[in-house]
Amino acid sequence: MHIREHVYYFLEPGDDTGRVVDGAIVVLIFLNIVALMLETVESVYSAHKAAFTLFEGISVALFSVEYILRIWSCTTNPRHAHPISGRLRFIVSPLGVIDLLAILPFFLPFFGVDLRFVRTVRLLRIFRIVKLARYSRALRLLGHVVYQRKEELLSIFFVLLTLLIISSSFMFFAEHSVQPDVFSSIPTTMWWGIVTLTTVGYGDTYPITPLGQTIGAIIAVLGIGMFALPAGILGAGFTDELQKMRQSKEGASECCPHCGGEL
Repeated sequence: MHIREHVYYFLEPGDDTGRVVDGAIVVLIFLNIVALMLETVESVYSAHKAAFTLFEGISVALFSVEYILRIWSCTTNPRHAHPISGRLRFIVSPLGVIDLLAILPFFLPFFGVDLRFVRTVRLLRIFRIVKLARYSRALRLLGHVVYQRKEELLSIFFVLLTLLIISSSFMFFAEHSVQPDVFSSIPTTMWWGIVTLTTVGYGDTYPITPLGQTIGAIIAVLGIGMFALPAGILGAGFTDELQKMRQSKEGASECCPHCGGEL
């Protein structure tokens, strides 16, 4: 086997020879997220700034090596077999973009980018936690379920969007005359519609007229039902996928591990 293939399968999650690397990367991702959160605590960051900087440098170096090796070895995968277009396809793939975003903020200052912009972009380091999708079967299963049920989820999204527009329009006409500063326009009133449909409360925008309060109560109840639908769809999808996985394991156990024939 070519060394490029060894590197590819060594980095690929689930390969027996690369389990130590998988575990080390997962631990490194979690440590980076913890460091990112602690950096926002001014007293902690000020007292240990040098340690944070050193840890960030080591992390970026390791993630950069991993990223370069993945680009170099990705041609082992038939989908990225072409040495140029295949690697470009990997770079612009969702996981490839996430890998790039995980290291990009560190290198921006070297290209003369405004440091104020860099401080904002450094929040993109949070994408390092998304790298766990490559190593977590649960996250991959979630992505598969969302993809399989995308038509149903899109339908519910458009229903919610329609309900948001209608409820915001009704509330604007009911409350604008008594609260012109709060319900100044339909787009502004959509903030009320969003917090009501998501059942998180009215926030700083709430109706005071009897008609507006009646509309708010109806929309709040509808919001509970509408957000229960996606949860039910995703729950059913998880159940179906887990059942398929269980059946495939049971089917595999009934086959001879050497010849593949039925026992």
